[in-house]
Amino acid sequence: MAVTLALLIGFIPEHNAGHIHTAPTPANAGRIRNDQWHLTFLKVAEAHKISTGDGVVVAVADTGVDPHPDLSKNLLIGTDTVAGGSGDGRTDSNSHGTSMAGLIAAHGRAGDAGALGIAPQSKILPIRASTSDNLGEADDLAAAIEYAISKRAQVINISSGGASTPRLVRAIEAALAANIIVVAAAGNVPHQPVSYPASEEDVITVGGVDREGHHAAVSVTGPEIDVVAPAVDIYSTSYGGKYSKGTGTSSATAIVAGAAALIRSKYPYLPAQEVAHRLTATAIDKGPPGRDDEYGYGVIDLVAALTADVPPLGFESVSAPAGAGPTATDDVRPEGGDDGAQVRGLATLAAIAAIGAGWALVARRRRRSDDPPPRISR
Repeated sequence: MAVTLALLIGFIPEHNAGHIHTAPTPANAGRIRNDQWHLTFLKVAEAHKISTGDGVVVAVADTGVDPHPDLSKNLLIGTDTVAGGSGDGRTDSNSHGTSMAGLIAAHGRAGDAGALGIAPQSKILPIRASTSDNLGEADDLAAAIEYAISKRAQVINISSGGASTPRLVRAIEAALAANIIVVAAAGNVPHQPVSYPASEEDVITVGGVDREGHHAAVSVTGPEIDVVAPAVDIYSTSYGGKYSKGTGTSSATAIVAGAAALIRSKYPYLPAQEVAHRLTATAIDKGPPGRDDEYGYGVIDLVAALTADVPPLGFESVSAPAGAGPTATDDVRPEGGDDGAQVRGLATLAAIAAIGAGWALVARRRRRSDDPPPRISR
């Protein structure tokens, strides 16, 4: 029996609370940047003084990616893995995949017009692994991940989730073993388990927050949550040169995938586990002190993740200060400072051995918003 995945953003009718998505709006390149509130919230302009994602390929396994004017320069030739698919991944009749790609790598237009992604000089490898109705088979996603591995993608964005199959489990394991950062959405059905592949141990599992930085009502919670990012009223690109607005952990996941691309570009020799460690170690703590099931290690802090003196895995203890210990790299630039999917997740069909050192198992102290920032290498 086929196992279905669903995309984790609201491209379904408004009465399905928590998954609201407006129809793509008419193109208005002059105002879309102001609507992208998450850019200011995450201090993206400051982060872009340090890294813009140059040299990093992010695979987007989704509904395909339309060559939007704000994104087309960063769009590679990809593939289709859905049944009967024979395209290059550069068509999208749904909008979901184009929206995710825009959040990661939209380059915008002159004069601060158009949509802007978190990593606007990264490249998108589009893989059509889901149909226009937002549903895809788990093995189609597995094929997409296998393709991304073969094309040497450095980051894989999975804004979908559901049950696993043996092939999908093997594909995720292979991606992690290949030093690829896999980022996946926790899910949009509160009181349900975190979906697969976000429930996989070494995948970066992403939940959502609202405009105030509070837990987004739509976001699934659980012990697997690693970090959170904006997930409410998120504007991005859509098909046909239009724009979209969505709410869901899909958007938060794409934002975190963009953050991973920034780190990978800044520190090209940093292993995937250390990239994940930078995201969690520099996240701004929310909720109860320490990691919790709503916020994970906290809200991502792009500038801190790019500049903070983060001890490598294995060099810090629960009581160690955030800036203590050796640096993860000696190539840290001082600019910017340091202010810092839709179906139920089912149990995996097979137990998976931990990959490498298992960054999720290492105790890390998170930074609260009122803590002093981690030490910056000069």
